[in-house]
Amino acid sequence: MTPTVLIVDDSLTVRMDLHEAFEADGFATRLCATGEEARAAFRDGGFEVAVLDVLLPDADGVELLQELRALPGREQTVTVLLSSEEEVADRLHGLRTGADEYVGKPYDSEYVVARSRQLLGEDGTPAEPRPTVLVIDDSLTFREQLRQLLEPEGYSVITAASGEEGLRTAADRRPQAVIVDGVMPGIDGATVIRRLRLDPTLRDTPCLLMTAADDYATEVQMLEAGADAFVRKQQDLAVVLAKLAAVLRTSAEQLPIEVIGSLHGPGKVLAVSADRRRLDEWGDTLRADGFDVVSATGGDEALDLLAAQPVDCVVLHLDREALETCARIKEAPQIGDTPLVMTGDQDDALLESLAAGADDYVRSDGADTLRAHVRAQIRRKQSLDESRRIREELMRRELDAAGERAARQLAETRAALVEELEWRNRELEAFSGSVSHDLRGPLQVISSYAETMLDEDDEDEPLGPEVRHRIERIQAAATRMADLVESLLILSRASRGELRRRRFDLTETVWQVIREVEAREPDREIEFRVDEAMSADADEGLVRVILENLINNACKFTRKVEKPAVEVGWNGPGEDPRYHVRDNGAGFPAGKASALFRPFARLHSAEDFPGTGIGLTTVHRAVERHGGEIHAEGEDGRGATFWFTLPPARRA
Repeated sequence: MTPTVLIVDDSLTVRMDLHEAFEADGFATRLCATGEEARAAFRDGGFEVAVLDVLLPDADGVELLQELRALPGREQTVTVLLSSEEEVADRLHGLRTGADEYVGKPYDSEYVVARSRQLLGEDGTPAEPRPTVLVIDDSLTFREQLRQLLEPEGYSVITAASGEEGLRTAADRRPQAVIVDGVMPGIDGATVIRRLRLDPTLRDTPCLLMTAADDYATEVQMLEAGADAFVRKQQDLAVVLAKLAAVLRTSAEQLPIEVIGSLHGPGKVLAVSADRRRLDEWGDTLRADGFDVVSATGGDEALDLLAAQPVDCVVLHLDREALETCARIKEAPQIGDTPLVMTGDQDDALLESLAAGADDYVRSDGADTLRAHVRAQIRRKQSLDESRRIREELMRRELDAAGERAARQLAETRAALVEELEWRNRELEAFSGSVSHDLRGPLQVISSYAETMLDEDDEDEPLGPEVRHRIERIQAAATRMADLVESLLILSRASRGELRRRRFDLTETVWQVIREVEAREPDREIEFRVDEAMSADADEGLVRVILENLINNACKFTRKVEKPAVEVGWNGPGEDPRYHVRDNGAGFPAGKASALFRPFARLHSAEDFPGTGIGLTTVHRAVERHGGEIHAEGEDGRGATFWFTLPPARRA
């Protein structure tokens, strides 16, 4: 989709200059001369970038920016302010109001366009789906011939009419390959390639150099300049396709690291000096090299501006306050690594400047020298940034690989532990079942002999009171042991075996259990209340074990209640219903609910409420086998409620 830029400036010259620059780079434009027209455009929408003049005849550009930001959906619109105001305070006011960029007049239109596209890219504009090729040639005819050749082959083609424009376009668009003419006005093709090779972000871009020369020396010269391939214009243009495919095929695969700023892209230099004339000279010198120059007359202004807007390099004139300003900039967090070039009139100030934290020192008597030093410092900083990002990417990959290895080892260890635990549980359950079976026989013998001795007591050989008491204790202990063994067998069965799930009538099962309880204690009158139409998707045998234990417990703990009542119900049909068994019996102390399900745990004396202490453990195990949960609620002397769930099997 073609992005649209809204240009608001009262100068027709500025509007048309920016209109031509943006349209040449593939933007659609909308032009406004007044604040009123701008507000109407705000309401209409349909633009991704807004370039606003700060001084308009009927409005203030910063106020327009505030109005734009306040509109719904316009908080992230890329906004560039243009102003002839030189004061740092004005620039800071615009930036703090919400501008993404602030460009002083006179401006470089190509910088404004490139910076706008860069800000759009930072905002998440998707990359071209096809390989992008940049064609740099001063001949419009030849540029269009290459476009017509490459686009049907699946390439996306962008063009530039000069070497300088080509460098800026390459920095902005990051093409996958560059085709450049060898001879052009301004800088030639060999120089373009050399500068690309000096740029950390572009040096691996494949470059094809084209020329009309047919001598061997020219070919060698071009290849030594850094070209990946050499094509003569006299050759069939199909050669371009073949060589382009070859250099793209063999180009080095890049690490997926964060893209850093390009040496030839939109750059900003902060110039600091108390001398306004010197600031103007620096501005003219550096703007000729494509930089946006911001001027500050003192250290405080410079630091305020750096806090609001980072720059690519600082140029600082050596005077009484310069060394202190240099130290303050270098000590500031986040901006301290910005390259700083100190300028002065003395040859012996180099060591003093470097000691204060400056990265370079240059005499202030040569414009070309200053430009070269600024570019060298920016290039050095970008190389360091690229190396750091590559190291961070490699470290991140190594950390990710180490994390994957650790996770894999942890999963393998956990699987082995789970397998061993399952094996030990199976062994323990088998042992428990075996021991329980083996104990039943001896216990039956003990109980049988004790019962026989008590039954055979007669008048001829009466048992003494003490002997009878001891035999009765033996029989009671054997009976209790038999009950305990039976409970352990039930627990073992509840923990093993395959679940045989099916949907069944839970209400009918509850009444069957209740009838068995009533048959064992026909003299007791207990009020039973059971919800109708209850159902469950579960193993009916295990659910019966759950109900037998819970209902038997409810009946047991209501023995001392005048009107015992037991209720069995649920919260109705649904995806995962909850069932409950409630009684009005002895209850249990508050805060002790979790102890109920531990083996052999007792919250009441065995004399008052006899039992083995295994029943609720069995219930807990049976509920867990179904993937459900169980918990208890109650108060001492005020009854108890046991809630449990039986989630249905998740069928694919």
